[in-house]
Amino acid sequence: MSSVAVIDYGMGNLRSVAKALEHVGRGDSVRVTYDPGLIRRCDRVVFPGVGALRDCMAELERLGLDEVIRECAKNKPFLGICLGMQGLLDHSDENGGADGFGFFSGQVRGFGADLKDAKTGARLKVPHMGWNEVHQTRPHPLWEGIAQDSRFYFVHSYYAAPSAAGDVAGTANYGHDFAAALARDNLFAVQFHPEKSQQAGLTLLANFMTWDGRA
Repeated sequence: MSSVAVIDYGMGNLRSVAKALEHVGRGDSVRVTYDPGLIRRCDRVVFPGVGALRDCMAELERLGLDEVIRECAKNKPFLGICLGMQGLLDHSDENGGADGFGFFSGQVRGFGADLKDAKTGARLKVPHMGWNEVHQTRPHPLWEGIAQDSRFYFVHSYYAAPSAAGDVAGTANYGHDFAAALARDNLFAVQFHPEKSQQAGLTLLANFMTWDGRA
């Protein structure tokens, strides 16, 4: 039996994430919490979120959760989801710019207003919303049991552009290739929403619940 903390800072569909983790956890304790002490005591941590990074970082600082995240990201299996992935990079261009945690070197960029399909030339809508294939660029325990190019559910207007190609664990294409998953040591982060991605997403979450934090 293990315990997982879903960090609650008021941004994101936390209940859906928690319900999905409970479904795959087989009795593991899932706590949606903003209690720093409880987060520190849990065996693994999920950092979800939707919205803008500036608001995210401000709320984390207000609640005193920024330091807890820095601590847990060093020594626990740690999963970032959507905005929680973007917050792990150095900086986001959104809303005039905002700094993230810098666990992964790189920037968060906007898709832009003139985004086109590379094959057909058709204009693409922003945000990128709906199902898209994710190509696994290297093996990882969280990909176990998930077929190559499985489809996951995305909702985002900005994407991660990491500096180190070795940090990318999966890519998707929307006008151009972008990082759909990042991984290093005990950190794994995804731009898509595994809790909304049916069997492939549930498999990823189940893998996280048994992951020891080693690649």
